[in-house]
Amino acid sequence: MPALNDERPDPDALLARVQQEEQAALRGKLRIYFGSNAGVGKTCAMLAAARREAGLGRDVLAGVVETHGRQDTAELLHGLEQLPRAQHLHREFALTEFDLDAALLRHPAIVLVDELAHSNVPGSRHPKRWQDVEELLSAGIDVWTTLNVQHLESLNDLVSGIIGIRVRETVPDHVFDDAHEVVVIDLPPDDLLQRLKDGKVYLGPAAARASRHFFRKGNLLALRELALRRTADRVDTQMRVYRREQSIKTLWPARERLLVGVAGEAGDERLVREAARLAQKLEADWIVVHVASAQGRGARRYLNAMKTLALAEEFGADTATLPGMDVAQALVDCAREHNANRLMLGHHPRRRWRFWHQSVSDRISRHHPQIDQIVIAHGLLPGKPAAREKTVPLPGTRLAYVWTSLACLATSAVAALLLQVFDLANVVMLFLLTVVLVALRFGRGPGVWAAMLAVLCFDFFFVLPRYSFAVTDTQYFFTFALMLGIALITGQLTARLRHEARTAAARERRATSLARLARDLSAALTVEQISEVALRTFSGVFEARVGLALPDAADGVHGVSADGLPIDDSIAQWTYDHGQPAGHGTDTLSAAKGCYLPLKAPMRVRGVLVLELAQRERLNDPQERRLLEACMSQLAIALERVHFVEVAQSTLVQMEGEKMRNTLLAAISHDLRTPLTTLIGAAETALPHASPGPLSELLQGIHEQATSMQRLIENLLDMARLQERGVRLNRQWHSLEEIVGSALRQLREPLAQHRVHTALDAQLPLVEVDALLIERVLVNLLDNAAKYTPPGTSICVAASQAGEHIVLQVSDTGPGHAPANLFEPFTRGQQESSVAGIGLGLALVKRIVEAHGGRIQANPGHTGGMHFTITLPAGTPPAMETL
Repeated sequence: MPALNDERPDPDALLARVQQEEQAALRGKLRIYFGSNAGVGKTCAMLAAARREAGLGRDVLAGVVETHGRQDTAELLHGLEQLPRAQHLHREFALTEFDLDAALLRHPAIVLVDELAHSNVPGSRHPKRWQDVEELLSAGIDVWTTLNVQHLESLNDLVSGIIGIRVRETVPDHVFDDAHEVVVIDLPPDDLLQRLKDGKVYLGPAAARASRHFFRKGNLLALRELALRRTADRVDTQMRVYRREQSIKTLWPARERLLVGVAGEAGDERLVREAARLAQKLEADWIVVHVASAQGRGARRYLNAMKTLALAEEFGADTATLPGMDVAQALVDCAREHNANRLMLGHHPRRRWRFWHQSVSDRISRHHPQIDQIVIAHGLLPGKPAAREKTVPLPGTRLAYVWTSLACLATSAVAALLLQVFDLANVVMLFLLTVVLVALRFGRGPGVWAAMLAVLCFDFFFVLPRYSFAVTDTQYFFTFALMLGIALITGQLTARLRHEARTAAARERRATSLARLARDLSAALTVEQISEVALRTFSGVFEARVGLALPDAADGVHGVSADGLPIDDSIAQWTYDHGQPAGHGTDTLSAAKGCYLPLKAPMRVRGVLVLELAQRERLNDPQERRLLEACMSQLAIALERVHFVEVAQSTLVQMEGEKMRNTLLAAISHDLRTPLTTLIGAAETALPHASPGPLSELLQGIHEQATSMQRLIENLLDMARLQERGVRLNRQWHSLEEIVGSALRQLREPLAQHRVHTALDAQLPLVEVDALLIERVLVNLLDNAAKYTPPGTSICVAASQAGEHIVLQVSDTGPGHAPANLFEPFTRGQQESSVAGIGLGLALVKRIVEAHGGRIQANPGHTGGMHFTITLPAGTPPAMETL
C-alpha cells in the first residue's frame, strides 16, 4: 500500500515545468488592468505605470491608447512615444487602427494596447485586438492592456442578464487566465457615478444616457462583485498551480472547498444533498468524486455511483471518476490537487467479521489529520431494508467463476499426469501459475476463488491420503497456508496490474479518439464530409446509433443518419433553437428514444447530434460525458469553419463581380462623357438662335435628355470611384440653405412642371459636410422625385434640428413603393418602367450619407408618395469672431 504522506516531487512534473519555463522565457509578458466598468481608471493607471517605467529607462511605446476626449487621460499620454495608427478603408469610411506590423518592427520592451476586447476593422490581419496582442507576445514583446469584466467570454451571459444588453466584443477566458499579471482597478459605485456626473467617463449627452441605462448603482454593484470574484478565482488557480509545481502536499485553507466521496451506496443521495446545503452555506466550491477500483464493487454499485454523480451535477458540483486501487489514497490525492480543506464521506457500518479492517475515514484521519472530515450516516427510509449488493461486478462474471473452477480441475489433471516427472513443489508452482492467469484474465474475485480452489485441489488430489481432505503430515498445513497466502497476494497484484492496464487503455482510447476525430475533421472541406466523419467516429467510439440534424438557409434542421436512426425533426428543431439537450436522459421530451444534443460552436449552435446508445447509462459516467462533449466541440468548430469558408468564398465572388462591373461601367462612362458634353454644348449654342416651333422644342428635348444622361454617367463614375477608393470627404462648415438652393438650381428644368416647396428652419446651424457630395445627394433625391411623380404634383424639401442631429427630408406624391433593397446598386422601385435610369442614384446617396456618419430612411407617406429622411450629426459650429 502506498504511503499517504509521500512528499517526494514527481520527476516528470519537474522536467515538464523546466521545459515550460524555458518556453515562457522566450514569450512576452501580458499585464491586464482589469476593472468592473468603464471609467474606474484602468487606462490612467496603465499610463501612470508606463510613465514610471519610461522614467526608469525602459523602452515604452504607446501602441494604441483611447482617450475618448478626456483631458486627464491625454495629459498622461504626453511624454510617451506614440505609434502612428494605420489607415484602413472600409465601406467608404477612412478608419484608423492599431498598426501591428509597425509595432513588431519597432519591437519595444513594453507596448501599450488599450481596450483588449476591441474588434479590428474588417480586412485587418486579425479580427480581434486580443489576437494582435497574442502575436506581440509571441514576438517577445511585453504588452500592457485594459479589460472590463463584461468582456470576458464566460461571464457574457451573466452580464447580459444584469445590464439587459448583449455585449458583442468578448475575450476568451484563457487570455485572462494566462496573463502574467492582472492589476485590479476598483472604484466604489458612488465614486464612479460622481465621475460620470463630472464628465470624466463620457462627454456630453452620452453621460446622461449612460446614467439612465448602464450606470445604475445596482448594475455597478453586481459588476463589481463579478470582477472581484473572477480575480479571486484566478488567484486561487495560481495558488493551486504553484502548489502543484512546488509539490506542496499540505493544505492551505485559503478558500473553502469541499470534496465529497461517494461509493455507490444506498445513502449517497442523502450525502450529496447534505453536501449541497453545506456548500451553499459556506459559499464554497464542491467536488463529488467516485473512486473506481478493482475491488469487486459490483455493477449495481457502480451504476448507483454514476447516478449520484449526475445528481451532484444538477446541484452545481464538479464531478469526476478517479481510478485507483486505494480509495483513501485517491481521495487524499484529489484533496491535495484541488486544495480541498473539507472531506465529506458516508458512514458504512463495519461488518463484525472484518474487525481488523480500517474504514476509509479512519485511514485518512490517521495519515492526514489536516483534512477536516464530515461523516454522514447513511440513512434509509423507515421500514425499507437495504438491498443486498451482489459482489459480481459484471453480468458475465458468474461464467468467469465457472471457468476458474474448470481451470483448477484441468490444472489438477495435468499435474496428475506429470506427477511421475514433477515432485509436489513443482505441482504447487503449477497451481500458482493458474491463479496468476485467472487473476489476469478475470480479475480479483475469480483470482481469490482460484487461490482457495487450488489449495483444496492440491490437498484432495496430491497430499496423502489422496482423495480426502484429511492430512497425515502436519507440515502440509504450513504449505497450505503459504500456498494460499502467495496465491492471494499474487492474484491481488495481478488484478491491480490488470485494472491499471484497463484504466490506461481507456485513457488512451479517449485520447486516440479525439486525435483521430480532430485529424479527420481538419481534412474535411464540406459539410457532407464532416457529417460522414462524425457519423463514423461517434458510432464507433460510443457504440451507438448516430444521426445529425443540420440547418438549412432558413434555419430549419433536417436529420441525416447513416444506419437508419429515426430522427424527430421537431425535437431536433427545439434543441437547435434553444441550445439545450432534449430527448432521453434529459428533462425535455424524455420519452424520445434518442438523445438530442446541441452542437455549440464559439459563435452559435451549428447543428444537433442524435445518439441512441446501446448502454443508455453510459453517459452517467463523467469521463464518458466529457469525452462526448470534447468530440461534440470538435464537430461544432469544424461545421463553423466550413460555414465561414463558404461565406468568405461567396463574398469573394460577389466582390470580384462587383469590381468587374464597376470597371466596365467606368470605362463605358468615360467613353460616353465626351460626346455628351459636346452634344449639350451644341444644344445650348443652337437654342438661342432657334425660332419658336418644332426645331426649338427638338433642341430643348435634346438638351434635357443629354443633361439627364450626363447626371447618370456622373453617378456611374462616382459609384466606381467609391468602390475603388472610398469616400474622401472635404468637410467644411456650410449653410444648408445654400446647398439646397444650389441643388434646386441644377434641376431647374426637370422640376419646372412640379410645385417645389421648401421648409427650412430659420434657426438651422452650420453643418460640417462635404458640400459638393451633400448637393449630389439632394440632386439625386429631387431628380428621383421628378421622374416618378406626375406633373403638377408637389415636392417638398424640409430641414430642422432634432437634438444632436440635423434632419433633412425630401417628400413627393409619387407611387410610394419602397422595396426592401431600394438602396442597393442597380435596384429600381419599378423593374419595368418607361422612366430612364439604372438604379444607382439612391445607392450613391446612401453611401455618401453614411460616410458623413448619418443615416437615410425611405418610408411611404400616409397619403401616398415617398418620404426620404436623412439624419446627419449636427456638431458644434465654430465661434464667429466679432469686430
